[in-house]
Formats: sequence, C-alpha cells, structure tokens
Amino acid sequence: DRKTPMRSYPANSPEAAARIVALALVADGHVSLIEIDTLQRQDIACRLGLSAEAFREVLHGLCEDLLVQCPMVWNDTARIDPRLIGDLLDEVDDPGLCAELIHLCRTVVEADAHVADGEALMLSTAFVHWHRRLSSPTGAGSRPRG
Repeated sequence: DRKTPMRSYPANSPEAAARIVALALVADGHVSLIEIDTLQRQDIACRLGLSAEAFREVLHGLCEDLLVQCPMVWNDTARIDPRLIGDLLDEVDDPGLCAELIHLCRTVVEADAHVADGEALMLSTAFVHWHRRLSSPTGAGSRPRG
C-alpha cells in the first residue's frame, strides 16, 4: 500500500512558498472566511510572486495530496504529521524567504484571533525546522563536526 508522493516544486519557488502558506491555512482542518479575507487583503499571493488563481491551484493541490497522504477526519483536532510538514519546509531554504513565510503564516493563522492546535504545531515546526537549518555556520543542511 504505497502512497502517491506529494507533488514537489523547485526549491524556493513561488509555488513552494505558497504551499507553506496554504499549509498554514488548512492546518486546523478548515479554512475560515476571515483567513481567506486576510489572504486577499494582504495580497499574499502577489507577495509570493503568484496570481490569486495560481495560489488557489497550489492550495487545491496541497489538499489533494494531504487527502492521499494522511486521510483523516478533518476537524479542530486535525493534525498533519510533523515529518510531512518538514518535507514541505525542505523546499524552502532561502533565509529571507523563510522569514517572510513565518510572518505570512502567522498573519493568516492569527487572522481569526484563534490559534488552533494544528496551526500552532505547523508554525512551531516551521520555526524550529528553519531556525535549525539556517542558523548553522555553514548554511542549510550542515551537520555538526566532531
């Protein structure tokens, strides 16, 4: 019973970045109207280098992939496997883009004045993942010597 792999995007591409924001949108199991409004008001798709339609396509693709990778009952306790989140985060390693994505994800997640467990998990996983990779002296993917 092999699962179809998640689609992949080129490293640091607008689509890879948009998928991280899309992941923040769905991390609690649903997308609220307030989050969608914030996405549009903040012109997040454009800030990532995509049209609104292209962003919707990335969001749709993410949802399709998640349904295959981790079928579950989507509700307020929905959780996406942190390893899966890590795999998606690996497609972005540019320090400036990582910082911008943390900011954009927080903006979307905090829009409804409630941070659900799944959203908190997604944000903390992103922060820890990128901090660990980007704060190393030799850059992304370095391993400690010794």
